[in-house]
Amino acid sequence: MARIVVPFRGAGAKRRLAAVGDEARPALALAMLGDVLAACTAAAETTLVTDDPAAAALADELGARVAEDPGGGQGAAVAAALAGLEGATLVVNADLPCVAVDDLRAFAAPAEGGALALVEAADGTTNALALPATAAFAPLYGPGSAGRYREHARTRGLAVVASSIPNLVDDVDDAADLRRIGLRAGPRTRAILATVR
Repeated sequence: MARIVVPFRGAGAKRRLAAVGDEARPALALAMLGDVLAACTAAAETTLVTDDPAAAALADELGARVAEDPGGGQGAAVAAALAGLEGATLVVNADLPCVAVDDLRAFAAPAEGGALALVEAADGTTNALALPATAAFAPLYGPGSAGRYREHARTRGLAVVASSIPNLVDDVDDAADLRRIGLRAGPRTRAILATVR
């Protein structure tokens, strides 16, 4: 299967989850990352790109390699992790705690067939990319990024597949998202949520 890259911003991540409390928020972000990495490493070779020591230790525990985040935002981080890689590659955000191995395999299929696939969040940002080759990546993250990725793929002559796999669509940005995903979240996320409710 395609390789997987997971970007994770350390300190200060998930500010909109303030409702769970300042002490629980970093632990929740790491728990969600742990659930994502567990699915990813079970599916394929996985690289975490981060500047956070706790996240790097978690990646080591779960069998993912670690690339240093050079700073400059998510696009720069993903570009750094993709450097030296070739072939089909998934980029999966760290706030998708419901993701499972079968979701990743299904999402990878279009990229392995030469198309670019993406998962658009409800707010128009991009939760996940499936690149047919690492050269198809561009640092286009931010508001409205899903539309920019579609246009970027078209200008490169790539077919675009809009994927609606629920466990990749359901990202966690705020407390309402946590309530919505409920028991579908992975075990690490559920364990943290049980301590803050």
